[in-house]
Amino acid sequence: ESATAFGCLVSDMWLGEFDFVSPEAFHSVFGKRYPAFSRRTQHDAQEFLICVLDDLHEAFKQVRAQLCQERQSSAAGASTRSSSGTSIITHLFEGQLSYAIRCLTCKALSDRPESFTVLSLPIPSTRVCSLQDCLECFFQPDTLTRNNQIHCHWCGSNQDATVEASITKAPQIIIFHLKRFAWQDKNRRKLSTTVCYPFSDLDLSPYISTSCHNNTEYSLCAVVNHAGDLDYGHYTAFCKHSITQHWYSFDDAQVTKIPDSAVQADTAYLLFY
Repeated sequence: ESATAFGCLVSDMWLGEFDFVSPEAFHSVFGKRYPAFSRRTQHDAQEFLICVLDDLHEAFKQVRAQLCQERQSSAAGASTRSSSGTSIITHLFEGQLSYAIRCLTCKALSDRPESFTVLSLPIPSTRVCSLQDCLECFFQPDTLTRNNQIHCHWCGSNQDATVEASITKAPQIIIFHLKRFAWQDKNRRKLSTTVCYPFSDLDLSPYISTSCHNNTEYSLCAVVNHAGDLDYGHYTAFCKHSITQHWYSFDDAQVTKIPDSAVQADTAYLLFY
């Protein structure tokens, strides 16, 4: 099972007995469940990450449901009930957005909730911008017209509307995906924009609903980098040691300690806060 293989991988990494650890066993087991990732071809790190989180969530959810049933069956007169569908993955990584949709004809307001584990942020510049610029672009209000009209329940027909997103549940660990692969003139290309991101005190309060009481300040703990173009690329990672607070670079079999200044990179693709 991929969850067991992942647990062995994490255990091997933290035991500190090796200069580096190969994830081949986990990759082999995971590839059987997701054949697309078993081939030695180019894949997207964000898509892979979502599949890994989904797979681990399902595995841990089943274990939790089984434990709950065992506890309930051992209690006198206890009746079994279905699992709530939560896991350590949802506890750590799952947040919730709410899209406030207002009909521009009758002004009726409705909310559409949506869970997320990764926020895909547009990059609003071709040269340089900040993570806050990307967040502003993602959360800015939009107007839905023409083919994007909503069906208004009160009007009984399709109408123009405004939509604005906000975070109603902030996850403990929030993952940002920088949308570096974009369409331009019917061609897909990679944006090499420098995105400046803070190492600490990332304040998400401007984008969080007043009904959310979670902590809104985050610190950077890991970065996934992508070097290369659409047809050929290479992934590396920067990770912050949770105890020593030192940063390390992971580049295949090369694991090296790096200064904080090296963590700000033009190749950043996924940011973990």
